[in-house]
Amino acid sequence: MEGVSGGWRIFFQHVVISPMMELSFSLQVERDFEREYGKLQQLEEQTKRLQKDMKKSTDADLAMSKSAVKISLDLLSNPLCEQDQDFLNMVTALDTAMKRMDAFNQEKVNQIQKTVIEPLKKFSSVFPSLNMAVKRREQALQDYKRLQAKVEKYEEKEKTGPVLAKLHQVPRRREMRGRQQAVGPHVASSSFTRGPTPGLRDPYTHTRATSRGLAHQAREELRPVRDDFEAKNKQLLDEMPRFYTSRLDYFQPSFESLIRAQVVYYSEMHKIFGDLTQQLDQPGRSDEQREQENEAKLSELRALSIVADD
Repeated sequence: MEGVSGGWRIFFQHVVISPMMELSFSLQVERDFEREYGKLQQLEEQTKRLQKDMKKSTDADLAMSKSAVKISLDLLSNPLCEQDQDFLNMVTALDTAMKRMDAFNQEKVNQIQKTVIEPLKKFSSVFPSLNMAVKRREQALQDYKRLQAKVEKYEEKEKTGPVLAKLHQVPRRREMRGRQQAVGPHVASSSFTRGPTPGLRDPYTHTRATSRGLAHQAREELRPVRDDFEAKNKQLLDEMPRFYTSRLDYFQPSFESLIRAQVVYYSEMHKIFGDLTQQLDQPGRSDEQREQENEAKLSELRALSIVADD
């Protein structure tokens, strides 16, 4: 450190370039906490989205079956049912099938609501308590950092007190040597070699003692705050991975129930529409033949003068 006087060199060596004191909790702990909490935040978002999508799906299922029942009821009220017995029989069979479908669909939705949507809702209700525990931990961390900085401040003052005293003494000693040379050795021995004046206290010694007392007090304040933070941090680091892992055991029965409900529903639909097909189907006619017959009838209708193009 060229160009720096002896007294300031002492100050720079002991204060300015001294290593920064580290907080007693490690950055690795913070990274571990952020990683585990990040996984739970993602799980919370996925759970809410799944619950919302399941609700949309069941609402759409109910709307579909209700619409099918309404269509069959509208057909039953058509005047053609009064005029054509075969048409009435066909619409009656369709109406019966739609009502059976709606009943099974309602059972499926109730099952999904009970075994999937409600468990998802209950699982989501846990996250507010978890987030509150994280907020309490964050508040404890901020208190910890604040008091830790306070301790470091007073400890730094305690360390720099003697350095500042030495820094102050360097020019003072130079001044005393200059005055001794000016007045002669006989005066120096009587005037400049006496000790400090009785009753006067060294301000740097007093400052150091004060800093030592404040540092001790700050350390005493820090201890319970540090213990509180470490307890909260340990509890969360222990329990967050367990909570995250438990999601598999919790959701597996719900998803199994969802699959069973769908299998039962579509098995019944296969039977219902199989029976309906047997009632309405005319042997020996393919779908292609039916389509051709419909096109022929549509052509006859278009040939009528009332629907002819101008």
